Amino acid sequence: MTPAEELATLLMKGGFTLSVAESCTGGMIGYMMTSVPGSSSFFLGGAITYSNESKIRLLDVPSAVIETYGAVSRETATEMAKGIISLYDSDLSIAVTGIAGPGGGTIEKPVGLVFTSVSNKDVTDVRKHLFNGERGAVRTSASEAAITHLIDLLKNRI
Repeated sequence: MTPAEELATLLMKGGFTLSVAESCTGGMIGYMMTSVPGSSSFFLGGAITYSNESKIRLLDVPSAVIETYGAVSRETATEMAKGIISLYDSDLSIAVTGIAGPGGGTIEKPVGLVFTSVSNKDVTDVRKHLFNGERGAVRTSASEAAITHLIDLLKNRI
């Protein structure tokens, strides 16, 4: 069973809806989730908010958060998860922001740095990851980590 199939089972069992906000994964999480038969019963939609402007306009991420912490940060991931859950009025959300490479990394924020965030309207949980590999591998690892992040939290509550 893939992580997406496992998450889909948990969402359907719990009667939960899901929305996703993606940056570095570029829609891969939405693709993985909608590849599961029956996803229309829980997947409300998503947004690929690759630019800072789209994070601000579509997800209501405060520009001050991006200016202070950067687009790739715990704080931005938190705001993305809150913004997408509000946009779709879903029960749960997943958000991901990171640096897939090969360029764009710094010493403080290297290529492969990704923050995943999941929310349930009341509580938002963020995890920091550092993935190795080329761009495609980082994007796939980030997508699977984000899905697994929500699985971990649901397993403790259902």
